[in-house]
Amino acid sequence: MATKSEKTREAILNTSYALFAEKGFKQVTMKDVCEATNMSRGGLYSHFSSTSLLFEALLQKITEKDALGFQERIEKKDSATAILEDTLNRMEDEMKHPEASLSLAMYEYAETVDSDLMERLNKDSEKKWKNLIRYGIDRGEFRDVNVSGIVNVILFSYQGVRMWSRIIPMKPETFRSIVDHVKNQLIGGWK
Repeated sequence: MATKSEKTREAILNTSYALFAEKGFKQVTMKDVCEATNMSRGGLYSHFSSTSLLFEALLQKITEKDALGFQERIEKKDSATAILEDTLNRMEDEMKHPEASLSLAMYEYAETVDSDLMERLNKDSEKKWKNLIRYGIDRGEFRDVNVSGIVNVILFSYQGVRMWSRIIPMKPETFRSIVDHVKNQLIGGWK
């Protein structure tokens, strides 16, 4: 069971997600977070001493949650195709909502902070996807593809669309074509 401190920290992270998605990284201040969470500065600072540390914790939480979801389903011997379908459907839904994207904040964060966090997060995502694709190949559900190549397509097309959709309007067909391309490369038979 989570302690009061852990619940407070979780609430701060959940609330700050919306702030960073809306404003980017550079424009969010600790005062903004205090106002959004109805916390005093002292209360907030007892959990996070800066927006950088808050944003890093948020990114870490998201990455760990995603990685655990894949790994748990693989350990349960779920169908690789089902895991892929669920994940791509979630990604497509996220691409449709640029207002909820952290891509701009991630870009700004990487520009302003000397940290290897972004590279580590990317490596974690690569590892997660490679594990899923190898799992699918080993089970005979996925084609024997260039694993690194398809992982690059997945990660960078997704992040590219998330960033660009904040700048230019995109049609649902764009998101669908990316998802269908990945499915076709891995499973085949998709239009």
